[in-house]
Amino acid sequence: MIIKRRQFLRSTGAAALSLAAPLVARAAADTIKVGGLHDLSGALDLVGIPMNQVFQMAIKEINEGGGLLGQQVEGVVYDPQSNMSLYSQYATQMALKDRVAVVMGGITSASRETIRPIFHKFQTLYFYNTQYEGGVCDRNEITIGTTPAQTVARIIPYATGLYGKKVYIVAADYNYGHITSAWIKRYVEEQGGEVIATEFFPLDVAQFGSTISKIQAAKPDFVCSAMVGSSHLGFYRQWAAAGMKEQIPMISTVLGAGGNDQIVLTAAEGNGILSSFGYFEAVDNPQNKAFLERIKAEYPTNTPIMSEISECTYEGMMIWADAVREAGSIERDAVLEVIAQGKTYDLPAGKVKIDPKTHHAIRDVYIAELQDQAFVIKESFPESQPADTQMVCDLIADPNANKHYEISL
Repeated sequence: MIIKRRQFLRSTGAAALSLAAPLVARAAADTIKVGGLHDLSGALDLVGIPMNQVFQMAIKEINEGGGLLGQQVEGVVYDPQSNMSLYSQYATQMALKDRVAVVMGGITSASRETIRPIFHKFQTLYFYNTQYEGGVCDRNEITIGTTPAQTVARIIPYATGLYGKKVYIVAADYNYGHITSAWIKRYVEEQGGEVIATEFFPLDVAQFGSTISKIQAAKPDFVCSAMVGSSHLGFYRQWAAAGMKEQIPMISTVLGAGGNDQIVLTAAEGNGILSSFGYFEAVDNPQNKAFLERIKAEYPTNTPIMSEISECTYEGMMIWADAVREAGSIERDAVLEVIAQGKTYDLPAGKVKIDPKTHHAIRDVYIAELQDQAFVIKESFPESQPADTQMVCDLIADPNANKHYEISL
C-alpha cells in the first residue's frame, strides 16, 4: 500500500499540509512535550509517514495508560520535507523554543548528522530509530536501529553459503552506501570471497541498463544491493525485466527497511530477495501480534506496512517512557542514567536493550526472504551486538564524546 499524503491528513485530523510550512502540533504548557521530526513530504515521505503514524500511536498509548509523572504527553511535529536546512531549523526550534523533552527523528544519515550536533549542543535527548552504517558515538543519542555489525555480518555468511563467494555490489552514492559497501567487502572477504565490482548511484538515478549488462558479463554468484529510495527501485524492476532474477540471486541491506518497497515491487520483481533487519512483520511473538492489531485499529483505512524503521520508532518511545517513569523525571541526565543500566525490554521486534558503552541497541536480528510481497523469516540471531572491534566508541570512558566515526575497514 502506498500511503498518500492526503490519507495521512485524514488519519491525523490535520486540515492542511503546506509544503512551505511545518506541520506543528503545539503542546500545552501542562503537558510533556516530545518531538517528532520525520519527512511527511519530499523524497522520503513513504518512510517518514509510517514513522509519524507510529509516533502518534505511541503517544496515545502512553496517555491512555495514565501519561507520565501525572501529565499527558503531547507531540510537537515538524515536517522537514527531506530538506537538510529545514531539519536544522526545526531541530533548533524544538530545542530552544518548544523545549521538548526528547526527539524521535531523522531518516538518512545526512539528516541525523544535521540534527544530532544541535541536540547535543542544547542537551535535548535524541533517539535515532533508523538502521544505518554505524559509527555514531554520542551520549546524547540513543540509537535503536540496526548497524552492519548486526545485519550485514549475518546475511553475508548466509548468502555466500547459499550462492557462492563472488559478489557484485550496487549502492547509493552517499555515506550510507559507501560505508555499508566497505562492511560488505569486509564480511565477504572474511568468508574467503571476493567483491568483483562495486558501483555507486546518486539517489535520483533511475536507469540501470548498462550496469545490468556489466553484472551479466561479470557473472557473480550474487548481487548485494545497498540501493536507497524510490528511484533506485527501478533497479529491481529492470533486473527482473532483463530476465536476470532467475539467473543471479539478489540480497539487499535496505529493501524492506522503512517504506512499502516490498509491496511496490510485484511478486515477479521481488520474490527471492533476501534482507536482514531487526524487525519484520513476520516476527512471531505476542507483543508483535498485539502491536500489529493496534496499528490496524488506529489506522484502519491506511494501515502502514511495519518495517524496522517504523517499529523502532515505537521502541524508542516506549524505552524513553519507561525510563521517565523509573527516573521520576524528564530531565535528560536522569533518563539517560536509567537507559544506560541495560534493562531488557520485550518489544514487538523481540528482546532489546541499550548497550551502556555505545548507546546502541543490542537486539534480535533476522534474515528474511521476500515472497509474494511479504517477508518470510529464515533465520534469527538473538541479542546481536551493535558493534564489533572496529567500533571505538566508549561512552563510559568518555561521556562527552560527540563524533560520527567513519570506520576504516
